[in-house]
Amino acid sequence: MIEDGRPLFAQIAELIENSIIDGSLAEEAQVPSTNELAAFHRINPATAAKGLNQLVTEGILYKKRGIGMFVTDGARNALRHRRRERFALQYIAPLVTEADKLGVGIVELKSMLDQWEKSR
Repeated sequence: MIEDGRPLFAQIAELIENSIIDGSLAEEAQVPSTNELAAFHRINPATAAKGLNQLVTEGILYKKRGIGMFVTDGARNALRHRRRERFALQYIAPLVTEADKLGVGIVELKSMLDQWEKSR
């Protein structure tokens, strides 16, 4: 995952988010430390800290002084909600716009999606 051209701290934050969403990091679980993340990904600890602190600012993680960072109650639902909104903006809106250009209505588009699902 690391190396896709985005800032490393953003990639670290997304890795933690993905772990929360997929359940490998449960709510109230302690997340890997800045030093653990830095060593594992071979990055500067300050970069790892910036990724974690971004999640603290967003309310996904919280700090326990002297102990570490933990996943906030409700973080998984908050992340899923945020990602669904982003998904709609990135994929659904352009899909509907293109469908409109082609004269494909919502009912037909739904039918196409149903057919797509059946063929997978």
